[in-house]
Amino acid sequence: MIIAIASGKGGTGKTTVAVNLALSLEIMADLRSDTYRSGVPPHIQLIDCDVEEPNSNLFLNLELKKVEDVPIPVPVIDEEKCIHCGKCSKLCQYNALAVLPDQVMVFKELCHGCGLCQVACPQGAITEKDRVIGIIEKGEGRIEFLRGVLNIGEAMSTPLIKRLKEKINKEKTVILDVPPGAACPVIEAISGVDYCLLVTEPTPFGLYDLKIAVELCRQLGVKFGVIINRDGIGTQDTENFCKEEGISLLLKIPHDKKIAELYSEGIPFVKEMPEWRERFREVFEEITEMIKTEK
Repeated sequence: MIIAIASGKGGTGKTTVAVNLALSLEIMADLRSDTYRSGVPPHIQLIDCDVEEPNSNLFLNLELKKVEDVPIPVPVIDEEKCIHCGKCSKLCQYNALAVLPDQVMVFKELCHGCGLCQVACPQGAITEKDRVIGIIEKGEGRIEFLRGVLNIGEAMSTPLIKRLKEKINKEKTVILDVPPGAACPVIEAISGVDYCLLVTEPTPFGLYDLKIAVELCRQLGVKFGVIINRDGIGTQDTENFCKEEGISLLLKIPHDKKIAELYSEGIPFVKEMPEWRERFREVFEEITEMIKTEK
């Protein structure tokens, strides 16, 4: 099963939920068996898809190793063959090409690597060359962890997220830490998942962005539910919205001083507050049951 942890806005506690859910499932499994101690590979896979600012490993402290570079193909113009007809620039939806009377300018940072310009060129003057936009790293501890790291200055994270999702092991329980917002990177990350957990906070800003995230999930046909983080700091409007829309409110995490202190020290709170492991496991079981019921 693949569960995405998303949010309409940044700073709601998305990574906190992703990490604590992953660790809870692994710890609870260990308490019931000798899985971890026997050397059997981890059955939980946590993938940090927030490639512009991946921070899940701040709480895991795993030793990460580079798996691979992630490139996208960008056009290379053969000026001897080019007749400067302008077809490539007219067809490019991303304005990555500009045809001048004596040269063709390629803005590689804007190129999405779709290859249309190469197909459209009547002179065969366009070839492609890979340009690395980021890397994928991996670490293993109680869970299998993967993350993408976008190169500084890069504008496009979607190809890296797409490549990262190709590492999903469907034999495991997979948790995706999704980028914030509701733009292309989020769409790429949550497309095709079994369930999406939307993490929000009980504030006007949190509710506004939650509504956008809810609409996105509905448009993509992705099943979803809500977790309210920092419960108690705002109003009941977010909870009322979930009731009115028939949205499953799966968990409320209180605005708790101990949780905040552990967070500031980079410690997942389920490690020090074992009662929360069972609560996260119950959320997982409820999601599992909902998926089975709706199939």
